[in-house]
Amino acid sequence: QVQLVESGGGSVQAGGSLRVSCAASGRMISSYAMGWFRQASGKEREFVAAITRSGDNTGYADSVKGRFTMFRDSAKNTVYLQMNSLKPEDTAVYYCAAGFAPVSAPFYTGSSQYDYWGQGTQVIVSS
Repeated sequence: QVQLVESGGGSVQAGGSLRVSCAASGRMISSYAMGWFRQASGKEREFVAAITRSGDNTGYADSVKGRFTMFRDSAKNTVYLQMNSLKPEDTAVYYCAAGFAPVSAPFYTGSSQYDYWGQGTQVIVSS
């Protein structure tokens, strides 16, 4: 079992940048497909970004493509989401997730494909 803890959330102005982190413990992140999701108040949780178990491919929601980058630091057993050019509509609680995946599996974009979730970190973008 892997435990995930997000951090790095906060309040920023539109156009600013923020990096949120997801520290894993118990198991190595290299054993899982990893993803970032977000949930705005009153809305459904939505896919943001994902990386394959092998780390060779990433995928992004159209709404964040070109602005957000997901990457991992295996030595620190941590995955990150670098968020640039933030918009008010990016305001949400951001969650990281880990999912069992074969070595050659593609990145996962569905919530149901993940097995473990962090508690989330709040990101607020003001105009």
